[in-house]
Amino acid sequence: MASIVDSAKMNNFGIGTVVEPILVNKNGSTGCGGRRKKKTLFGIPQAVHAEHPQQQLLSEFAGGISPGDAVPMPTAANDCNNNSIEDIQSDRRRGPIDPTNFDHLVRLSELIRSMADLGTLQPEFGIICGSGLGAIADQMEGARILPFSEVPGFPQPSVIGHKGNLVFGRIGGHFCMCLQGRFHPYEHKMDMALCTMPVRLMALLGVRTMIVSNAAGALNGDFQTGDLMVIKDHIFLPGLSGYSPLLGISDPRFGSRFVSLHNAYDKELRKKAMSLGRQMKVPLREGIYVMNAGPQYETAAECSLIARMGGDAVGMSTCHEVTVARQCGMRVFGFSLITNCSSVDSDEPVEVSHAEVLEVAAKGGALASKWMAELIRQISEK
Repeated sequence: MASIVDSAKMNNFGIGTVVEPILVNKNGSTGCGGRRKKKTLFGIPQAVHAEHPQQQLLSEFAGGISPGDAVPMPTAANDCNNNSIEDIQSDRRRGPIDPTNFDHLVRLSELIRSMADLGTLQPEFGIICGSGLGAIADQMEGARILPFSEVPGFPQPSVIGHKGNLVFGRIGGHFCMCLQGRFHPYEHKMDMALCTMPVRLMALLGVRTMIVSNAAGALNGDFQTGDLMVIKDHIFLPGLSGYSPLLGISDPRFGSRFVSLHNAYDKELRKKAMSLGRQMKVPLREGIYVMNAGPQYETAAECSLIARMGGDAVGMSTCHEVTVARQCGMRVFGFSLITNCSSVDSDEPVEVSHAEVLEVAAKGGALASKWMAELIRQISEK
């Protein structure tokens, strides 16, 4: 009977060299030829090139699947009774792709590599575009666009301002992966595993640095509409309320369950971004980002509370993605485009709308895109 020997030797970033398992037979001979070394992430060989036709990869998913199939959510009957995390996870696991299943994500990453015809290319940077900030992908040269609708298990964005594309291309000569749109937890009944699935796929495809952006409302009275805020730290309100993206995930291949988020937003990247902003005359601030579950905007009383907690800007995304990126061992840089100024006075006639957010994002997106493209170039020169 054969046994498996040799395992991955990992470094602090989850990247190392793995000697592929060798089957040792009773007579001491090996049944798999020589040894081959590959880079690994989470202990899984990287730069896995799809050697099978796409249809064969599709058929490998449990239950079979077709492009554009979304992850099933609880039925209407279940919704009427309860909507617990356990129920959502139970229903999801009956579907074709389980975002808490490491092997499913490995196979899905192989399929994406094949569909986007990446060959041996590995993206160095992963970019997540916030509301109205999808123009960042326009900075890419030789862009390869893969709509969410063609990726198994990827739901279509329901929020205006999120195109719903995976875009691969070069920025400043460096190969990048960009999400034009994200999965907001409020769109998917706070299913954090589903909403962070793209981040884990980024890591499996080779991303080492994630840049995350969002549109946010200012709580700091010194901030103005159109400012860009470099995120120094965050307050993850849903995470503090039992909606951590790490909840219930115990497979060590994903990374440590008990993730340290000290310096979650890389200090050196923040320093470089602030310096570059001064050179480019970009209206930059630095502050604390607060994530609210949404989709409703905050009341004046809630804004007052969040400001007293130390928050400078508030939005409905980002923190869950950053948490998982750090679990995967990525460096993270994040920024917010300030699209409105939140009021802490309940009697003040201030009304925030998504249309207003998109309008400001459209105006500030071009400058933000140029700043980010230059930042990627400078990060790569480090």
